[in-house]
Amino acid sequence: MSEVAGRDRLHPADGLLNAVAPDLTRRCVAEALGTGLLVATVVGSGIMASRLTHDVAISLLGNTLPTGAILVVLITILGPVSGAHFNPAVTLVFALRREIEARAALAYVVAQIVGGIVGTFLAHAMFELPILQASVTVRTGAGQWLAEAVAAFGLVFTILAGLRFRSVAIPWLVGLYITAAYWFTASTSFANPAVAIARALSDTFSGIRPVDLPGFISAELLGALLAMALAGWLLAEPKPTRQMQAAK
Repeated sequence: MSEVAGRDRLHPADGLLNAVAPDLTRRCVAEALGTGLLVATVVGSGIMASRLTHDVAISLLGNTLPTGAILVVLITILGPVSGAHFNPAVTLVFALRREIEARAALAYVVAQIVGGIVGTFLAHAMFELPILQASVTVRTGAGQWLAEAVAAFGLVFTILAGLRFRSVAIPWLVGLYITAAYWFTASTSFANPAVAIARALSDTFSGIRPVDLPGFISAELLGALLAMALAGWLLAEPKPTRQMQAAK
């Protein structure tokens, strides 16, 4: 990513801003707010869908479309503030790419996890359910772990490719990718450790047993790192050829 005068680095995932990034406190609030609203949408739409129909496929569709839609909204409005990571796996990748400082990255991750948990509690409160819950939905096994690795790989690669070629489209690229990944992955594409933790605290349609979290989170981080490695090679700026150098 580019830098502005005074070597103040723009926040990751925001190739659109032409000013100094907001201070870390505002950025963390944006990360907590965005992750919280994302989780409230995932959990709340799952509750609503399961109340309106007993058809699992229709319930999943009712869970999918709001999630993709809210991602477009949240990335568009909060991207200029924090870069709109809303995901520890994304923050890890940008930290390893040295596009966010380690201290800021850690603060982002804490904000994302706290925001996600509050989002779950908010969804429960809106539907008058017990605030404190623990999911009993089993989500484990090689197929589920592979699905989460694929989901996170695709998400991170989409973000990095979007930054490389068309940053203005990132809100739509991410929203559409997650909408699709809900349906082509066996795990319904959590692709986000903070969201997974938050969903473990909801014994509703979108829940996951707390004991199943380590497998999901490990797979998500692995998928994100693989995407970073591939993108670093595949999307690299082409080196000048001898002909290009001679032309100069």
